[in-house]
Amino acid sequence: MTTRDLASVSTLEDPVRRRLYEIVSSRPEPVGRDEAAAAAGIGRPLAAYHLDKLVESGLLTVTYQRLGARSGPGAGRPAKLYARSDREFAVSVPPRDYELAAQILVQGLAEDRGETGRAAVRDAAYRLGAELARRGQAGDARDLPRVLSAHGFDPARQSAAGGTVIRLRNCPFHHLAQQHRDLVCGMNRSLIGGMVDGLNLPGWQVVLDPRPGHCCVVVQEHQTATEEPRP
Repeated sequence: MTTRDLASVSTLEDPVRRRLYEIVSSRPEPVGRDEAAAAAGIGRPLAAYHLDKLVESGLLTVTYQRLGARSGPGAGRPAKLYARSDREFAVSVPPRDYELAAQILVQGLAEDRGETGRAAVRDAAYRLGAELARRGQAGDARDLPRVLSAHGFDPARQSAAGGTVIRLRNCPFHHLAQQHRDLVCGMNRSLIGGMVDGLNLPGWQVVLDPRPGHCCVVVQEHQTATEEPRP
């Protein structure tokens, strides 16, 4: 834990600031001041003040974009848009560093030339996912987003040509996935596959579909992908 991390997280103690952070984080696209103010039920100047404080704390990032169809001279100034930051903040008292242990384990598996270790990790992830899904859940498709949310995946349901798709707007293992994508994404797929099977959802399929700003895994209502069954 660093003093900066603690200060950043403490920023969310303000209820208005926390609400604005939740609004921005829930949107798939960057959010303007007017939209954020309307969603929070506050005035634009107050929203702008708190949004900029969230940027100073590293919790949000800023981009500028013209929102209208006009461009060039006379089109007005670009709007200031806010999005959730990719930075991570860890606060633990006393200090703990579980990610360091995870990095050591993942590095060891990545250097293992055989498949035994990786297969064991995928199998363990699947069993754990199934166990997590079964805890206090009724076992239908409505439970899946709740299970995914409880473990940091930030699911968003979307309509697609083949049926409903659940995209995951956050990877709880982001840093590890950046360093060892194949290993961590395979583990992720098995973990979520276990959640789907633990809820007894045979009409849903877990596939890999990496894209920027999202987890590498997607859950599809219909089996339209060519991915092979879970390991």
